[in-house]
Amino acid sequence: MNSAERWLWVIGIGEDGWDGLNLEARQAIAAADFLYGGGRHLALIPDQSSSATRIPWPSPMKSAVQEILSEHRNNRRITVLASGDPLFYGVGVPLTRDLAESEFRVIPQVSALSLACARLGWPVAETDVVSLVRRPISQLRRYIYPGQRILVLSEDGRTPIEVAIFLTQAGFGDSRINVFANLGGPSESVTTGLAATWPEVPSGNLNVVAILCVRDGVFESLSLVPGLPDEAFETDGQMTKREVRAVTLAHLAPKPGELLWDVGAGTGTVGIEWMRAHPSCSCIAFERHDDRTARIQRNAERLGVPGLRVTYGHAPQTFAGLASPNAIFLGGGVADENLFQACWKALASGGRLVANAVTIESEACLASRHARHGGTLMRMLVSRAGPVGNSHAWRPMMPITQWTVTKP
Repeated sequence: MNSAERWLWVIGIGEDGWDGLNLEARQAIAAADFLYGGGRHLALIPDQSSSATRIPWPSPMKSAVQEILSEHRNNRRITVLASGDPLFYGVGVPLTRDLAESEFRVIPQVSALSLACARLGWPVAETDVVSLVRRPISQLRRYIYPGQRILVLSEDGRTPIEVAIFLTQAGFGDSRINVFANLGGPSESVTTGLAATWPEVPSGNLNVVAILCVRDGVFESLSLVPGLPDEAFETDGQMTKREVRAVTLAHLAPKPGELLWDVGAGTGTVGIEWMRAHPSCSCIAFERHDDRTARIQRNAERLGVPGLRVTYGHAPQTFAGLASPNAIFLGGGVADENLFQACWKALASGGRLVANAVTIESEACLASRHARHGGTLMRMLVSRAGPVGNSHAWRPMMPITQWTVTKP
Protein backbone atom coordinates (compact mmCIF):
# COMPACT_ATOMS: atom_id res chain seq x y z
CA MET A 1 0.00 0.00 0.00
CA ASN A 2 1.66 3.25 -1.08
CA SER A 3 1.42 6.57 0.75
CA ALA A 4 -1.16 7.94 -1.68
CA GLU A 5 -3.73 5.26 -0.80
CA ARG A 6 -6.37 5.70 1.85
CA TRP A 7 -5.66 3.55 4.90
CA LEU A 8 -7.70 5.18 7.69
CA TRP A 9 -11.47 5.42 8.06
CA VAL A 10 -13.00 7.26 11.00
CA ILE A 11 -16.66 6.33 11.36
CA GLY A 12 -19.18 8.21 13.44
CA ILE A 13 -21.67 5.91 15.11
CA GLY A 14 -24.80 6.87 17.00
CA GLU A 15 -26.87 5.17 19.66
CA ASP A 16 -28.78 3.40 16.87
CA GLY A 17 -25.60 1.46 16.15
CA TRP A 18 -25.15 -0.67 13.04
CA ASP A 19 -28.63 0.11 11.73
CA GLY A 20 -27.78 3.83 11.52
CA LEU A 21 -24.64 3.37 9.41
CA ASN A 22 -24.68 3.97 5.66
CA LEU A 23 -23.27 1.51 3.12
CA GLU A 24 -19.87 3.19 2.89
CA ALA A 25 -19.38 3.07 6.66
CA ARG A 26 -20.38 -0.59 6.79
CA GLN A 27 -17.98 -1.45 3.98
CA ALA A 28 -15.12 0.36 5.78
CA ILE A 29 -15.81 -1.69 8.90
CA ALA A 30 -16.04 -4.94 6.96
CA ALA A 31 -12.75 -4.32 5.13
CA ALA A 32 -10.72 -3.27 8.20
CA ASP A 33 -7.70 -5.17 9.49
CA PHE A 34 -8.00 -3.46 12.86
CA LEU A 35 -11.14 -1.95 14.37
CA TYR A 36 -10.59 0.59 17.16
CA GLY A 37 -13.27 2.06 19.39
CA GLY A 38 -14.70 2.33 22.86
CA GLY A 39 -16.10 -0.85 24.31
CA ARG A 40 -19.62 0.53 23.87
CA HIS A 41 -18.98 1.28 20.19
CA LEU A 42 -17.38 -2.08 19.41
CA ALA A 43 -20.34 -3.87 20.99
CA LEU A 44 -22.65 -2.17 18.45
CA ILE A 45 -20.93 -3.96 15.54
CA PRO A 46 -22.32 -7.46 14.86
CA ASP A 47 -19.66 -10.20 14.92
CA GLN A 48 -20.53 -11.35 11.39
CA SER A 49 -20.07 -7.83 9.99
CA SER A 50 -16.32 -7.66 10.52
CA SER A 51 -13.42 -10.08 10.93
CA ALA A 52 -11.08 -7.27 12.04
CA THR A 53 -9.07 -7.48 15.23
CA ARG A 54 -11.04 -5.37 17.70
CA ILE A 55 -9.02 -3.06 19.94
CA PRO A 56 -10.77 -1.14 22.73
CA TRP A 57 -9.38 2.29 23.51
CA PRO A 58 -7.00 2.33 26.48
CA SER A 59 -7.19 5.13 29.04
CA PRO A 60 -5.73 7.54 28.17
CA MET A 61 -6.18 7.09 24.42
CA LYS A 62 -2.96 8.85 23.40
CA SER A 63 -0.87 5.68 23.16
CA ALA A 64 -3.37 3.99 20.82
CA VAL A 65 -3.60 7.08 18.60
CA GLN A 66 0.19 7.10 18.34
CA GLU A 67 0.17 3.36 17.57
CA ILE A 68 -2.26 3.90 14.71
CA LEU A 69 -0.24 6.75 13.23
CA SER A 70 3.21 5.19 13.64
CA GLU A 71 2.84 1.40 13.40
CA HIS A 72 -0.12 0.94 11.08
CA ARG A 73 0.14 3.91 8.74
CA ASN A 74 0.04 2.83 5.09
CA ASN A 75 0.41 -0.90 5.78
CA ARG A 76 -2.92 -1.78 7.43
CA ARG A 77 -6.53 -0.85 6.89
CA ILE A 78 -7.65 0.86 10.07
CA THR A 79 -11.21 1.75 10.96
CA VAL A 80 -11.94 3.83 14.04
CA LEU A 81 -15.38 4.16 15.64
CA ALA A 82 -16.31 7.42 17.38
CA SER A 83 -19.43 9.00 18.81
CA GLY A 84 -21.49 11.08 16.38
CA ASP A 85 -19.28 13.46 14.41
CA PRO A 86 -15.63 12.37 14.98
CA LEU A 87 -14.38 15.88 14.23
CA PHE A 88 -16.65 17.47 16.86
CA TYR A 89 -14.42 17.27 19.95
CA GLY A 90 -13.69 13.68 18.91
CA VAL A 91 -10.80 11.35 18.15
CA GLY A 92 -10.94 12.29 14.49
CA VAL A 93 -9.11 15.52 15.31
CA PRO A 94 -5.79 14.08 16.60
CA LEU A 95 -5.94 11.21 14.11
CA THR A 96 -6.22 13.34 10.97
CA ARG A 97 -4.48 16.58 12.00
CA ASP A 98 -1.15 15.72 10.33
CA LEU A 99 -2.35 13.39 7.55
CA ALA A 100 -2.79 14.18 3.88
CA GLU A 101 -6.41 14.29 2.73
CA SER A 102 -5.77 11.27 0.49
CA GLU A 103 -4.89 9.08 3.50
CA PHE A 104 -8.18 9.14 5.39
CA ARG A 105 -11.93 9.43 5.13
CA VAL A 106 -14.25 10.62 7.89
CA ILE A 107 -17.89 9.52 7.78
CA PRO A 108 -19.81 11.48 10.43
CA GLN A 109 -23.14 10.91 12.09
CA VAL A 110 -25.30 13.67 13.56
CA SER A 111 -23.40 15.42 16.39
CA ALA A 112 -24.64 15.80 19.96
CA LEU A 113 -24.84 19.55 19.31
CA SER A 114 -27.22 19.12 16.39
CA LEU A 115 -29.37 16.56 18.20
CA ALA A 116 -29.71 18.64 21.38
CA CYS A 117 -30.48 21.81 19.43
CA ALA A 118 -33.05 19.92 17.38
CA ARG A 119 -34.79 18.74 20.54
CA LEU A 120 -34.93 22.27 21.95
CA GLY A 121 -35.43 24.26 18.77
CA TRP A 122 -32.21 26.19 19.38
CA PRO A 123 -30.34 27.78 16.43
CA VAL A 124 -27.11 25.77 16.14
CA ALA A 125 -25.11 28.82 15.01
CA GLU A 126 -26.17 30.73 18.13
CA THR A 127 -25.26 28.01 20.64
CA ASP A 128 -21.86 27.90 22.37
CA VAL A 129 -20.24 24.54 23.02
CA VAL A 130 -18.03 23.85 26.05
CA SER A 131 -16.34 20.48 26.56
CA LEU A 132 -15.75 19.46 30.17
CA VAL A 133 -14.15 16.16 29.16
CA ARG A 134 -10.86 16.24 31.08
CA ARG A 135 -11.15 20.04 31.23
CA PRO A 136 -11.77 22.33 34.24
CA ILE A 137 -15.29 23.58 34.83
CA SER A 138 -14.00 27.13 35.48
CA GLN A 139 -13.75 27.69 31.71
CA LEU A 140 -17.56 27.82 31.71
CA ARG A 141 -17.45 31.28 33.31
CA ARG A 142 -16.37 32.88 30.03
CA TYR A 143 -19.64 31.82 28.39
CA ILE A 144 -22.35 32.55 30.96
CA TYR A 145 -24.33 35.67 30.06
CA PRO A 146 -28.06 36.40 30.34
CA GLY A 147 -29.93 34.72 27.51
CA GLN A 148 -26.91 32.73 26.32
CA ARG A 149 -27.46 29.16 25.09
CA ILE A 150 -24.68 26.72 26.01
CA LEU A 151 -24.23 23.03 25.30
CA VAL A 152 -21.85 21.24 27.69
CA LEU A 153 -20.21 17.94 26.71
CA SER A 154 -20.07 16.00 29.97
CA GLU A 155 -17.21 14.06 31.50
CA ASP A 156 -19.56 11.66 33.29
CA GLY A 157 -22.84 11.38 35.17
CA ARG A 158 -21.82 13.91 37.83
CA THR A 159 -21.08 16.70 35.36
CA PRO A 160 -24.68 18.05 35.37
CA ILE A 161 -24.55 18.35 39.17
CA GLU A 162 -21.23 20.21 39.02
CA VAL A 163 -22.56 22.51 36.29
CA ALA A 164 -25.67 23.33 38.33
CA ILE A 165 -23.59 24.16 41.41
CA PHE A 166 -21.21 26.30 39.35
CA LEU A 167 -24.07 28.26 37.75
CA THR A 168 -25.73 28.85 41.11
CA GLN A 169 -22.53 30.09 42.73
CA ALA A 170 -21.94 32.39 39.75
CA GLY A 171 -25.34 34.05 40.21
CA PHE A 172 -27.14 32.12 37.47
CA GLY A 173 -29.19 29.80 39.66
CA ASP A 174 -32.36 30.57 37.66
CA SER A 175 -30.80 29.09 34.51
CA ARG A 176 -32.82 26.33 32.86
CA ILE A 177 -30.99 23.03 32.42
CA ASN A 178 -31.87 20.12 30.13
CA VAL A 179 -29.77 16.97 30.51
CA PHE A 180 -30.04 14.64 27.53
CA ALA A 181 -28.90 11.06 28.05
CA ASN A 182 -28.22 8.58 25.22
CA LEU A 183 -29.18 11.10 22.53
CA GLY A 184 -30.42 9.53 19.32
CA GLY A 185 -30.92 6.05 20.73
CA PRO A 186 -33.94 4.04 21.85
CA SER A 187 -33.16 4.82 25.51
CA GLU A 188 -32.89 8.59 25.02
CA SER A 189 -34.16 10.59 27.99
CA VAL A 190 -34.23 14.19 29.16
CA THR A 191 -34.23 15.69 32.66
CA THR A 192 -35.24 19.33 33.07
CA GLY A 193 -34.91 21.77 35.96
CA LEU A 194 -33.31 24.92 37.34
CA ALA A 195 -29.67 25.13 38.37
CA ALA A 196 -30.45 26.28 41.92
CA THR A 197 -32.72 23.32 42.64
CA TRP A 198 -30.96 20.64 40.59
CA PRO A 199 -30.95 17.30 42.46
CA GLU A 200 -27.65 15.72 43.47
CA VAL A 201 -28.47 12.54 41.59
CA PRO A 202 -26.00 11.41 38.89
CA SER A 203 -27.24 11.15 35.32
CA GLY A 204 -26.26 8.48 32.84
CA ASN A 205 -22.59 8.76 31.92
CA LEU A 206 -23.37 9.45 28.26
CA ASN A 207 -25.04 12.85 28.54
CA VAL A 208 -24.93 16.44 27.35
CA VAL A 209 -26.11 19.47 29.32
CA ALA A 210 -28.07 22.25 27.60
CA ILE A 211 -28.15 25.56 29.49
CA LEU A 212 -30.31 28.63 28.93
CA CYS A 213 -28.58 31.24 31.09
CA VAL A 214 -30.78 33.32 33.40
CA ARG A 215 -29.22 35.68 35.93
CA ASP A 216 -30.75 35.67 39.41
CA GLY A 217 -29.76 39.27 40.18
CA VAL A 218 -26.60 38.55 42.19
CA PHE A 219 -23.92 38.39 39.54
CA GLU A 220 -22.78 41.16 37.18
CA SER A 221 -21.59 39.74 33.87
CA LEU A 222 -18.16 40.85 32.70
CA SER A 223 -17.70 42.02 29.15
CA LEU A 224 -15.44 40.17 26.70
CA VAL A 225 -14.22 43.56 25.43
CA PRO A 226 -10.75 44.37 26.89
CA GLY A 227 -10.70 46.71 29.86
CA LEU A 228 -12.28 44.79 32.73
CA PRO A 229 -12.70 46.73 35.99
CA ASP A 230 -9.59 46.63 38.15
CA GLU A 231 -11.79 45.19 40.90
CA ALA A 232 -12.34 42.05 38.81
CA PHE A 233 -8.80 40.94 39.67
CA GLU A 234 -7.14 39.86 42.88
CA THR A 235 -3.96 41.94 43.04
CA ASP A 236 -1.11 43.20 45.21
CA GLY A 237 -1.21 46.45 43.24
CA GLN A 238 1.20 45.31 40.51
CA MET A 239 -1.17 45.47 37.57
CA THR A 240 -1.87 47.26 34.29
CA LYS A 241 -4.78 49.56 35.08
CA ARG A 242 -8.06 49.34 33.21
CA GLU A 243 -7.68 52.28 30.80
CA VAL A 244 -4.07 51.45 29.93
CA ARG A 245 -4.93 47.75 29.64
CA ALA A 246 -7.67 48.42 27.09
CA VAL A 247 -5.25 50.40 24.90
CA THR A 248 -2.52 47.77 25.37
CA LEU A 249 -4.83 44.94 24.24
CA ALA A 250 -5.96 47.00 21.26
CA HIS A 251 -2.34 47.27 20.11
CA LEU A 252 -1.53 43.64 20.88
CA ALA A 253 -4.53 42.86 18.62
CA PRO A 254 -5.39 39.25 19.60
CA LYS A 255 -6.57 37.01 16.77
CA PRO A 256 -7.99 33.47 16.93
CA GLY A 257 -5.36 30.82 17.55
CA GLU A 258 -2.58 33.23 18.51
CA LEU A 259 -0.11 32.92 21.41
CA LEU A 260 0.89 35.79 23.71
CA TRP A 261 3.90 35.99 25.99
CA ASP A 262 3.08 38.23 28.96
CA VAL A 263 6.55 39.02 30.33
CA GLY A 264 6.54 40.37 33.87
CA ALA A 265 2.88 39.47 34.22
CA GLY A 266 2.27 40.89 37.72
CA THR A 267 -1.43 40.21 38.29
CA GLY A 268 -1.91 38.57 34.88
CA THR A 269 -4.48 41.07 33.64
CA VAL A 270 -3.20 41.43 30.07
CA GLY A 271 -2.77 37.70 29.43
CA ILE A 272 -6.17 36.90 30.93
CA GLU A 273 -7.95 39.46 28.77
CA TRP A 274 -6.01 38.25 25.72
CA MET A 275 -7.39 34.74 26.27
CA ARG A 276 -10.93 36.00 26.92
CA ALA A 277 -10.90 37.61 23.46
CA HIS A 278 -11.33 34.20 21.77
CA PRO A 279 -11.44 30.59 23.07
CA SER A 280 -8.49 29.59 20.86
CA CYS A 281 -6.18 32.36 22.09
CA SER A 282 -3.43 31.17 24.46
CA CYS A 283 -0.95 32.85 26.75
CA ILE A 284 2.20 32.09 28.68
CA ALA A 285 2.64 34.45 31.64
CA PHE A 286 6.20 34.90 32.92
CA GLU A 287 6.59 36.02 36.53
CA ARG A 288 9.57 35.80 38.90
CA HIS A 289 7.64 36.33 42.14
CA ASP A 290 6.24 33.10 43.53
CA ASP A 291 3.23 34.67 45.27
CA ARG A 292 2.23 36.45 42.06
CA THR A 293 2.33 33.27 39.97
CA ALA A 294 -0.24 31.71 42.28
CA ARG A 295 -2.36 34.87 42.13
CA ILE A 296 -2.25 34.93 38.32
CA GLN A 297 -3.54 31.36 38.21
CA ARG A 298 -6.36 32.15 40.63
CA ASN A 299 -7.40 35.14 38.51
CA ALA A 300 -7.32 33.03 35.35
CA GLU A 301 -9.51 30.35 36.95
CA ARG A 302 -12.03 32.87 38.26
CA LEU A 303 -12.29 34.72 34.94
CA GLY A 304 -12.82 31.63 32.81
CA VAL A 305 -9.40 31.04 31.21
CA PRO A 306 -7.86 28.24 33.33
CA GLY A 307 -5.68 27.21 30.38
CA LEU A 308 -3.40 30.23 30.89
CA ARG A 309 0.09 28.88 31.51
CA VAL A 310 2.17 30.53 34.24
CA THR A 311 5.96 30.14 34.16
CA TYR A 312 7.85 30.93 37.36
CA GLY A 313 11.44 32.17 37.16
CA HIS A 314 13.71 34.81 35.73
CA ALA A 315 13.21 35.70 32.08
CA PRO A 316 14.74 35.27 29.56
CA GLN A 317 16.11 32.00 30.99
CA THR A 318 12.55 30.70 31.17
CA PHE A 319 12.04 31.19 27.40
CA ALA A 320 14.00 28.06 26.44
CA GLY A 321 12.11 25.48 24.40
CA LEU A 322 8.89 27.46 24.05
CA ALA A 323 6.93 28.05 20.85
CA SER A 324 7.44 31.44 19.19
CA PRO A 325 4.70 33.87 20.21
CA ASN A 326 2.55 35.94 17.88
CA ALA A 327 2.66 38.83 20.33
CA ILE A 328 4.65 39.87 23.39
CA PHE A 329 3.67 42.27 26.13
CA LEU A 330 6.67 43.56 27.99
CA GLY A 331 5.23 44.88 31.22
CA GLY A 332 8.20 44.27 33.51
CA GLY A 333 11.94 44.63 33.04
CA VAL A 334 11.46 47.13 30.23
CA ALA A 335 14.89 48.68 30.77
CA ASP A 336 16.67 45.30 30.57
CA GLU A 337 18.26 45.24 27.11
CA ASN A 338 19.12 41.53 27.29
CA LEU A 339 15.49 40.73 28.06
CA PHE A 340 14.28 42.85 25.15
CA GLN A 341 16.73 41.21 22.74
CA ALA A 342 15.56 37.75 23.84
CA CYS A 343 11.93 38.80 23.33
CA TRP A 344 12.68 40.24 19.90
CA LYS A 345 14.52 37.08 18.85
CA ALA A 346 11.68 34.84 20.04
CA LEU A 347 8.89 36.87 18.44
CA ALA A 348 7.51 35.34 15.24
CA SER A 349 7.86 37.25 12.00
CA GLY A 350 4.90 39.60 11.68
CA GLY A 351 4.37 39.47 15.44
CA ARG A 352 3.58 42.47 17.62
CA LEU A 353 5.52 43.69 20.64
CA VAL A 354 4.03 46.20 23.05
CA ALA A 355 6.04 47.65 25.93
CA ASN A 356 4.82 50.05 28.63
CA ALA A 357 7.24 52.30 30.49
CA VAL A 358 6.65 54.25 33.69
CA THR A 359 10.12 55.44 34.73
CA ILE A 360 12.31 57.98 32.91
CA GLU A 361 14.99 55.31 32.42
CA SER A 362 12.66 52.77 30.85
CA GLU A 363 11.11 55.49 28.71
CA ALA A 364 14.57 56.33 27.35
CA CYS A 365 15.07 52.66 26.45
CA LEU A 366 11.83 52.63 24.48
CA ALA A 367 12.85 55.78 22.63
CA SER A 368 16.17 54.14 21.69
CA ARG A 369 14.47 50.96 20.45
CA HIS A 370 11.95 53.01 18.51
CA ALA A 371 14.87 54.70 16.72
CA ARG A 372 16.34 51.28 15.81
CA HIS A 373 13.23 49.27 14.98
CA GLY A 374 10.52 51.81 14.16
CA GLY A 375 6.96 51.32 15.31
CA THR A 376 4.95 53.92 17.19
CA LEU A 377 5.45 55.76 20.46
CA MET A 378 2.61 57.26 22.46
CA ARG A 379 2.03 58.65 25.95
CA MET A 380 -1.10 58.07 27.99
CA LEU A 381 -2.20 60.50 30.66
CA VAL A 382 -5.21 59.23 32.59
CA SER A 383 -6.98 60.99 35.44
CA ARG A 384 -9.79 59.64 37.56
CA ALA A 385 -12.23 61.78 39.52
CA GLY A 386 -12.07 61.38 43.28
CA PRO A 387 -13.64 63.05 46.32
CA VAL A 388 -12.09 66.16 47.82
CA GLY A 389 -14.20 67.06 50.80
CA ASN A 390 -17.76 67.52 49.52
CA SER A 391 -16.56 67.96 45.94
CA HIS A 392 -14.54 66.01 43.39
CA ALA A 393 -11.21 66.61 41.68
CA TRP A 394 -9.08 64.87 39.09
CA ARG A 395 -6.44 62.52 40.47
CA PRO A 396 -3.84 61.81 37.76
CA MET A 397 -2.37 58.33 37.37
CA MET A 398 1.30 57.93 36.50
CA PRO A 399 1.95 58.72 32.81
CA ILE A 400 2.57 55.67 30.62
CA THR A 401 4.79 55.67 27.55
CA GLN A 402 3.89 52.87 25.16
CA TRP A 403 5.92 51.51 22.26
CA THR A 404 4.24 49.27 19.69
CA VAL A 405 6.20 47.57 16.91
CA THR A 406 5.68 44.79 14.38
CA LYS A 407 8.62 42.49 13.66
CA PRO A 408 9.47 42.27 9.93
